[in-house]
Amino acid sequence: MADTIAIALGANLGDPAATLAAVRPLLAELVHPARCRWSPLFRTEPVGGPADQPPYCNAVLLVGPPLPHLEPHALLRQLQTLETRFGRQRLVHWGPRSLDLDLLWWGALVCDDAALQLPHPRLLERSFVLAPLAAIDAELVPPGQPSGGPALTCQALLEQLLPQLDEAPPLALPGSDDWPT
Repeated sequence: MADTIAIALGANLGDPAATLAAVRPLLAELVHPARCRWSPLFRTEPVGGPADQPPYCNAVLLVGPPLPHLEPHALLRQLQTLETRFGRQRLVHWGPRSLDLDLLWWGALVCDDAALQLPHPRLLERSFVLAPLAAIDAELVPPGQPSGGPALTCQALLEQLLPQLDEAPPLALPGSDDWPT
């Protein structure tokens, strides 16, 4: 974790799997393709926001080690540019979206300003993030856990979280030519 960047991908408008497949090479180009580890795609239920949203397609990209040409705020702006390019409109908080790209963490960096919070403040509460992370590396220990207790792996955090949720657990989708796993 200390030498990785994590980015969450999600969409639930249009053809979400096709959108994520289309943005995948663009993200790899931003961060360096040889350093990318991709989760499988997951079908997930919407969390929060308006009722009756379609299901999401989610994934996570782990990049490591971070490259010297990258800086967290600059990468966030590039992610937001990609969202806009794919039709993202910020009309409703936690509403449906054509593409959502969230910077989850940047190594051990802690940032809390108006533009960026690292680690992502809801990272440990979201099965649609923990399931893809656990699929990449079940033993990965994400940042942002409370101090004083043992640091849990993504898999352990997911197992703790699932019984508390109202939504169905994330469902891993089979790999495809567009999204190899």
